[in-house]
Amino acid sequence: MLKLGLALCLSMLLIAPAHAADTVTIHLAGDSTMAEKLPEKRPETGWGEFLASQFKPGTVQVDNRAKNGRSTRTFIEEGRWQELLDATRPGDVVLIQFGHNDQSVEKKDRYTPPADYARNLARFVADVRARQATPVLLTPVARRRFDEAGHVLDSHGEYPDLVRALAASGQVALIDMERRSAAVLQESGVEPSKRLFLWVAVGESANYPKGVEDNTHFSPAGAERMAEEFAFALRQTGLPLALLLK
Repeated sequence: MLKLGLALCLSMLLIAPAHAADTVTIHLAGDSTMAEKLPEKRPETGWGEFLASQFKPGTVQVDNRAKNGRSTRTFIEEGRWQELLDATRPGDVVLIQFGHNDQSVEKKDRYTPPADYARNLARFVADVRARQATPVLLTPVARRRFDEAGHVLDSHGEYPDLVRALAASGQVALIDMERRSAAVLQESGVEPSKRLFLWVAVGESANYPKGVEDNTHFSPAGAERMAEEFAFALRQTGLPLALLLK
């Protein structure tokens, strides 16, 4: 009975942050696949923009600090991580999803070698825990890439496995967005999956007058689907935050 009581008390502490008794603040640290977009980027949409709608009204507040083009390294170097930490309070939740830009070896302004990527993620986890908040690691979402047989191709090399390894060794909650998003793409198929991404026909959008075929960034429909996948996976983790889902 005593153990059960302690467990319930711990759960309540994780659900109810000290600075906002009625809501949980969820901070997002990540890249363009998660970020809120500028008007000139629309209809490109980050899946973090649909996160709040997965929860019961009034139960969460989303602080989306994800940014286009950022890797773990540049997120730290630009002071974005410190700003997020400064805003983090006991009981908050921090979602950490990087990888797209870290593994872009041809882009020297953002590339982060695998060993540094793993160290940066470990630092993020330790920093969040030091704030008495809950870190949640996410693998990067899959790109829309298929082979000639219509099978989804790997998007990120060894980087997702580094996230999984850290989650296992550090006992950190993990949402495997790479596997979930790849399954969505496989189920959708080569042509139908285009609607989930930023595929815009010529003349369809003033922001892309010549059209665009982008297999990395989401359309509103794709972003919403990824947020739904996150919510489904969160429900399976047993985290107290899952109790607030619709």
